[in-house]
Order: sequence, then structure tokens, then C-alpha cells
Amino acid sequence: MTLKIGAHVSVAGGVDNAVDRQTEIGGNCGQIFTHSPQVWQDPNIDEEQAERFRAGTERDLEGPWVIHTSYLVNLCTPKDDLRAKSLESMQREVEAASQLNVPFVNVHLGAHTGAGVEGGLDNAASVIDDIDVPEDVTILIESDAGSGTKLGGDFEHLAGVIDRTETDIDVCIDTAHTFAAGYDLSTATGVDETISEFDEVVGLEHLRCIHLNDSKHDCGTNKDEHAHIGEGYIGDEGMERIINHPDLLDVPLVLETPTEDGRSYAWNVQRVRELRQE
Repeated sequence: MTLKIGAHVSVAGGVDNAVDRQTEIGGNCGQIFTHSPQVWQDPNIDEEQAERFRAGTERDLEGPWVIHTSYLVNLCTPKDDLRAKSLESMQREVEAASQLNVPFVNVHLGAHTGAGVEGGLDNAASVIDDIDVPEDVTILIESDAGSGTKLGGDFEHLAGVIDRTETDIDVCIDTAHTFAAGYDLSTATGVDETISEFDEVVGLEHLRCIHLNDSKHDCGTNKDEHAHIGEGYIGDEGMERIINHPDLLDVPLVLETPTEDGRSYAWNVQRVRELRQE
């Protein structure tokens, strides 16, 4: 199977620029924000730019792209005003995804802030079911590092939202988040056990994307800080097994690794290719 590897790239100057930025680092799939993730803002994508993005993707990339939602979105919130803003933001993102022929919109579940785990999962499913999701778009809920009242650190949280919602949704696993949440991915055995547990609790049929990141902090610390591939606490053994696990060979890998020590996405894409056993 063709290795699908890419990174989260900028859309500065127009969303169509993301295609060239992806190819420049050696990627063949990837992820974007449609706007600054720190503010409430509509995508407002010019149709000419959208057409160039679609054409460039079809010409130059294996695909797929993923749109990552704003960091302000909180599906689990019990607050009516934040729920309304989150719903509106999600609606605009899935519409932008359909416009761009992007099949996935990735979102963090957020924090229940006192509603409790069950209440938070109920809230998340309720928001998702109120979104008018285009037929060609799928919402992905992302695993979390599990700090505070944030949900998504346990596989049971992901399964809980899938079970509650009437919408067909799937999952994105972030390796650094999953590791920080307490699932040991630092050895081949640990990776195999984690994947087996995910399959049992959530189902591998729901795993549509992996955010491939090493971790600057140890397993179970709930600290979310990404490291270069193979150079964090997950390390080469764990990363190599993730990249080559037979159940994951066709799952797109999207890097959110840092730019530091003179290395950026291109170095990490090449490192993944080196670890892949064809």
C-alpha cells in the first residue's frame, strides 16, 4: 500500500498555496486550518482559490486532506453560548470541506467543565447531530492527552460519542496525545496492545487518520508537547511499529511535529519514509 504521509501546512496567501507547501516537504496528504485557530472566524474561501486547491490536490497529491477546526470549539461544553458558537463554527468548516473536496473535518471533543464525563459525551453527540454534514464529508473526533476535564483521553470517550450520535463519525488518533494519556506506544508490544484495545473499544473501522507525533513527555503524564519522529519518549521502536503495523498501513499519517533544532516537516517526512518497511 502507498505510504500516505504529510503534515499540517499553512494556507497563508490562499488555501491553494497549501498544495505546493505540501509537495515541497515531500508530503502526499495533509491537514490545514481554514483560518486562524485562535479566533471565531468563517473560512470565507474564494471559489477561484478553491478550484486551484482541488485541481492541485488531484494533480500532485495522493490525498486525503483534513481540515482541523478552531481550538475554540468545545463540543462537550454545558454552556449554551459556547455550544452555539461551536456548532456554527463546525457547520462552516464542514461546508468548507465540501467546497474543497476535503473528506474529513477533525475536531477535539473539548472539556466538560463540570458537566461530568457522561454529560460531556452527551453534549458532544448533541452538537454533532445538529450539524448539517454534507454527504462527502466525515467528522473525525480526535484523541486527547487527557488533562483536566478534557475528554478524548480514554478510548471509551471516543466510543461513547460514536455510540451516542446518530451521525456517521470516525476517529483521528494523535500518537503523542494517546501516549500522554497513558497508552504505551514506546515498544512494538505496547503498540500492538494499544491497537488491539482500540479495536476492541472503538473499532479499527473508525480509524481514518493518525496525527503522527512523538512526545516530549513520558507516558501517562497528560502533557501535550510534540517531538520529532523517533526523538521523543515514544522513540524509534514505537514509531517504526506504528508506521508498519499491518492494520495501519493504509491510514493517512499527518505530522504536527515542531520546527526546531534546524529540522522541520521535511526532515520528519523523510524520517517516516526511512522507518517504513516496503
